[in-house]
Amino acid sequence: MTAVLAAKFRLFLRKPWPFLAMTGFCIVFAFLFGGMKVTHIEIPVSSKLSEAETKSMLKELNQSDLFIFTEKKEEELKRLVRDGRSEAGLILEEDHFRIIRATHTPNILLLSQFVGQIYRQELLKEQLAENAGPNGSKDAEQVFETSLSDPLFSVEKKSYRSDGTVVINTRLQSLFGFSLFFVIYTIAYNLLGIFIEKREKIWDRLIISSVKKWEIYAGNLIYGFLTGYVQVAIVFFVFRLAGVDFAGRLGEVLLVLVPYVLAIVALSVFIIGIVKTIEQFHAIIPLVSVAMAMIGGAYWPIEIVTSKAMLFLSKLMPIRYGMDLLKGVVIYRESLAELWFPILILCSFGIAFTALGIGLMERKSAG
Repeated sequence: MTAVLAAKFRLFLRKPWPFLAMTGFCIVFAFLFGGMKVTHIEIPVSSKLSEAETKSMLKELNQSDLFIFTEKKEEELKRLVRDGRSEAGLILEEDHFRIIRATHTPNILLLSQFVGQIYRQELLKEQLAENAGPNGSKDAEQVFETSLSDPLFSVEKKSYRSDGTVVINTRLQSLFGFSLFFVIYTIAYNLLGIFIEKREKIWDRLIISSVKKWEIYAGNLIYGFLTGYVQVAIVFFVFRLAGVDFAGRLGEVLLVLVPYVLAIVALSVFIIGIVKTIEQFHAIIPLVSVAMAMIGGAYWPIEIVTSKAMLFLSKLMPIRYGMDLLKGVVIYRESLAELWFPILILCSFGIAFTALGIGLMERKSAG
């Protein structure tokens, strides 16, 4: 087995370019579609308040960590939203506000909550001013600031995630999705050597020597696993150096990659077992990988899919469970014990596809 592995790695060192190209494509696509940094969302604002009130309100609004508010005329605001250049627009009025949007997104709710909070604070100031003494607004401002710095009671806020809560992180979605997608090509084409060596009778000469058949299989499968795993690990390390902290759980991320990579190795063996020519293999791999990525939630979050048929099909795709593992570790902060189900499914995929693939290859060899 070690001799087979050594031979594979010598061949790899002679032609490392396919591996490097796939790794580079993965990094570039994850960067382009997910971005390396979290950007602010620019919201155009049209105000029907006085100039002083508008200036004060914009100052309060721009304390947000997510949104940047810029003043525009109402006609321009509506045009920006209509053309899709702005996700939403905000119209400020005396005692209420309006949000102009072309479609509903999760950020609309965040925007509404944030602006509503600012309006409630301003309303409180006005009520305090009405009840203040001769100094009016000055006394109200002092009372308001005092209530913030020295409240009568404190409220501790804790966030929690219920079973139905969905968290979508575009940057991590792209990074995880493209990493799991491109590694399919790397593993599949590295294992194609099994088909070529069998067809050219290289295995027959090896079996005559001291190398056993199971050692040849094991050497090829371990080689396919290592090249795929190292590729994804390199991508994640590159993004870690670029500022993606993986919630401080990069070690767990690399650990849960193991069952997914094993499942893809097994799937590749199964595909090699069913194809009869290299041309068939070249045709099937892109179809399988793209279909898996689309249905399994690599290209877009599976959480936004509502079709019951598509959700059922996604449960048949190993990439669905790979995404569940990565999101579970980084986004939902789940422990490895809580992720037992996708791990079990991927291990089952691995055992079933490996057995079927080797059985099919042996049957073709015997035939």
